[in-house]
Parts: sequence; C-alpha cells; structure tokens
Amino acid sequence: MDTIIEFNDAAFNHEVSKADILWAFSNSIYDGWFNEREQKDQYLLIGFDQKGNPLEIMYNIIDNETISIFHAMPCRSIFFHLLPKEENDG
Repeated sequence: MDTIIEFNDAAFNHEVSKADILWAFSNSIYDGWFNEREQKDQYLLIGFDQKGNPLEIMYNIIDNETISIFHAMPCRSIFFHLLPKEENDG
C-alpha cells in the first residue's frame, strides 16, 4: 500500500512546492529519526527537488499508512554530514 502524505500548512513556509516535496520523497538520499527536539515521532528526509537542489523535509508518522509533513526548505549545511560520502578513486 502507498503511504498517505498529509501536508501541514507550515510545510510551505519556505516556499517549497508540494510537487518538489513529493519529488524529494521519491529521490531521497537520507531518511531517519530526527532527535533535535527529543521528539520520538519526528523524522528528517533529505532529497532533491525537481531541479536537483537538496531539500530538508521533516515529518511525523501518524500511523502505519500516513505521514504528516510540517517542514520543507533548502537543505542547510548542518545536515550535510548525513549525506553519503563520495568514493575517491585516487
């Protein structure tokens, strides 16, 4: 079954479009628990918008089928350490 994605109005505070948020979910490179606020139900996803720019998206899991997105913006450098490291062939 597909995940139901709900959008809190706050998800659009940084002018990231719904289409770009959905695109980032289908092109994510990090998706994990976010513990900055000691909230066990908050998660951080890093993915790309339709132009290839990295986005940070935060969401809550509502139930087994539903998530609620409450934050989306261009990815800040504080999260870069979560990104996969490039292999150096040399």
